[in-house]
Amino acid sequence: MKKLIFVLSVMLLVGPAVGRADEVALPGVTFDTTFVSKYIWHGFNYYGNDNSAIQPSVDIDFWGSGFGAMVFHSRANRSGFRNLEEFDYILYYGNSILDDTTWAMDYNVSWLYYDYYDNKSSDTDLQELVLSFAWPNLLGGGLVPSYSTGKLWPTSSNVPAMKDVGGWVHVFGLAYDLETPAIFPGSDKQVFSLMADLTYNDGYGLATADHDWSHVTLGVSTGFDITPNLTFTPAVYYQISMDDSVNKNDEVWTALSLTYSF
Repeated sequence: MKKLIFVLSVMLLVGPAVGRADEVALPGVTFDTTFVSKYIWHGFNYYGNDNSAIQPSVDIDFWGSGFGAMVFHSRANRSGFRNLEEFDYILYYGNSILDDTTWAMDYNVSWLYYDYYDNKSSDTDLQELVLSFAWPNLLGGGLVPSYSTGKLWPTSSNVPAMKDVGGWVHVFGLAYDLETPAIFPGSDKQVFSLMADLTYNDGYGLATADHDWSHVTLGVSTGFDITPNLTFTPAVYYQISMDDSVNKNDEVWTALSLTYSF
């Protein structure tokens, strides 16, 4: 399945290019490379304190249909984490309903395969099904509430050490876009995306994870258009950790993203 998804992604990128531009429409493609000062995943400090990572990805939008595919890679910038480096293969569908009403809702369903490629797949690989919802008109004033839930499970059920790794996670979020005057010439405004979320870990991620409220995350990001297709986005996040089985420490980290879309 992993190899099949990768081959299909390559075909979607390369295949249309061999035809005439006026006969074949290209899918939407987004390349992203992100530097993170820490890899925080659902509250877990994945590579430990002060260990940064590079996380490139490619996202393919299937001609605006709502369907898409993504390949994500995370690689630590220090040695000693090879067993935790990963490729994630993602298929998703997103759409919206009840547009132009108070109850307008954006929704997304995703399937993820976590491939820890320096390990035997049956010993470490995971899968996840994620459902996400957001209500852009419900509260008004630009405040957007959201809810996301994910079910994680090991690829193989025959490995005793992995049987309790799976579980549920529930994330309750709130987002707001703050518009200010432009920082640099060439644009009429600057948009700062503010976010906050609260996570309930229902045995998700580790066999030892409690079933409890695990953490709160606060963040802010903003984008700078370098060209019409190239954007630089810095971000900073702060995590208030509430459950020691997930993380004993509060966390602060930054992310620097360079995104090219066509």
